[in-house]
Amino acid sequence: MKLNFDFGKFTEFFKSNRFDIISWSVTALLVAALLGSTLWWTQSGSASPATRPEPTVSPNQNQQSVTLPPTSNNGSTDPSIERELQLKTNIPERPRFTAITYRVVRGDSMFGIAKQFDLKPESILYSNKDVLHDIPELAPGMELTIPPVDGLLYTWKDGDTIQKVAAEFKAQADDILNWPGNNIDLTDPKIEPGAVVMIPGGKRQLVDWTQFIPAYTRGSGSATSTLGQASCGGGPAGPPTTWPTNGPHTISGNDYGPSHQGIDITAPEGTPVLAAGNGVVVYAGWNNTGYGNVIMIDHGDGYVTVYAHLEQGSFLVKTCDGVFAGQQIASADSTGNSTGSHLHFEVRRFGQTLNPWALGLQ
Repeated sequence: MKLNFDFGKFTEFFKSNRFDIISWSVTALLVAALLGSTLWWTQSGSASPATRPEPTVSPNQNQQSVTLPPTSNNGSTDPSIERELQLKTNIPERPRFTAITYRVVRGDSMFGIAKQFDLKPESILYSNKDVLHDIPELAPGMELTIPPVDGLLYTWKDGDTIQKVAAEFKAQADDILNWPGNNIDLTDPKIEPGAVVMIPGGKRQLVDWTQFIPAYTRGSGSATSTLGQASCGGGPAGPPTTWPTNGPHTISGNDYGPSHQGIDITAPEGTPVLAAGNGVVVYAGWNNTGYGNVIMIDHGDGYVTVYAHLEQGSFLVKTCDGVFAGQQIASADSTGNSTGSHLHFEVRRFGQTLNPWALGLQ
């Protein structure tokens, strides 16, 4: 049978259906390629023999030991840097721009409060003149004004200017103007009288509080608790060479400095208080300015030592008695302005206080 192929009709059919023909052809080629790839993959996989596990040792050999990584404290074997458990997130403290009030409690000291608020002790004295009168002796219940930074708080007066106040307190005018807590309008920097202004870095002359317990000598009018005028005669003499307690010779409160012209030595109630050198007792009694019960010894050559906050009724010496280094003169306590038992100890020479730490006491 003879077939007749009409090329013209085929051409006309292709032209009218060329898009369908091309799409079906492409689809057929993709299906063929996928089938071919699948067939090749299955044949190549089946041709490769499965891997047979090999024993690490023969039956006659001992099993090798395997060293594991060291275990950390938390039980994990993963190598890591250990981290200390912290139950509370630390949130940095925001800077303080205004003053706050602090109530003194038992055991407080000027130096301790200053350290707590990252201030110098003098800054607390500067801002509490009406309460402390420049005497760094505290009593429980006192309310202190704590400035935000070192310097002083000043109540503005009529006629004050920023430049005048800055010069008076040895501060910088710009520091006063720019302190956020002062809330000064820089376009019109006026401060109303009565406003409390922070003077950053400011300072003033502190009252010499040794005047509240004058250094009596045996040649002057020696005193009793009523500051009588009895005069003592001669007696033992020698500079301070020994500690006024048996130890520990550590600070329990205030150290020596511009705001505290003695040291507060650790001394629980009843601790024996000893004469720091040979001398004559020139004062033995009560002091109303914060020292409490006090003994003062004249050692000659301008040296005087002071022992304060002593126990009531513990005096073993009286005015004009001669004493020797290491002799017990009283017991420690917390009389006067004090927040806890300790011995306040001063050394003076010719009316000027000396740092006891610098004397090489034994």
